[in-house]
Formats: sequence, structure tokens, C-alpha cells
Amino acid sequence: MWQEFKQFIKRGNVIDLAVAVIIGGAFGAIVKSLVNDIIMPPIGMVLGSVDFTNLFIDLSGGGYESLAAAQEAGAATINYGLFINAIINFLIVAFIIFLVLRQMNKMQEEEAAPPAAPTTKECPYCITEIAIKATRCPNCTSQLG
Repeated sequence: MWQEFKQFIKRGNVIDLAVAVIIGGAFGAIVKSLVNDIIMPPIGMVLGSVDFTNLFIDLSGGGYESLAAAQEAGAATINYGLFINAIINFLIVAFIIFLVLRQMNKMQEEEAAPPAAPTTKECPYCITEIAIKATRCPNCTSQLG
């Protein structure tokens, strides 16, 4: 069992996945900061100094001034402002991943080898595949031009 585990870990796919998860976590922190510290303040200002993180519905009826105060008191809340932030965060991450993958696909297309020249052609009489240099069809024995 130990040998199988070592072989599993040595596979390139597992290492690539581990690297992707680590980079994804770091990238998530960057995007979270981008959303919370750069994008949301101007949006909140345009919407009348609204801070999405403090948008909530107090289900307990305590009339708390902020989400932090409601959570500290243990009140039941629906935190729709945090949900809005999560949606914006997701859309930004998805858009950036789209741009990165789009650029990678373009680079792969540029590096791709040109298509190979055909090695066969179709006999005009019997419609079978024959060698491109053939002067007579081996199937119907027709003379090819």
C-alpha cells in the first residue's frame, strides 16, 4: 500500500493539482482584497455611501447598527451584503480566469504545428481512398489523370 501511495504522489497530476490549489488560495486573497478595498468603496459611494458588508436583515428585531454588533450579540441575521460581495468576487475571479485561459489558448494556437499534408486522395470513379501518388486505382483499376 505504501508503494502505491508513493506512486500516486509522484504522478505529475497530483503535483500540478497541489500547486493549483496553493496558487488559487493566494489568488483568492488578492481578488478578495481587490473587491473589498478597491472596487466596493467606489460602488458604495456611488450608491450613497453604502457598505455592502453591513447590509443585513435582523431576524431577532434587536435593531443593531452594524452586522458586527448583531453577530456579537448572537442575533439571527440574513447577511445579504456579504452575499453581494461574494457574487462580485466570483464574477471578478471568473472574468480574470477567462482572460488568462483565452490568452493561453491563443499562445497554444500560435505554437501548434501546421497541419500535415494529405497522404491519400479519393478515386473519382469508385470513391475509395488511394495513395496520393497513385496513377491507377487498385480497387477499380481506373486510370487516374
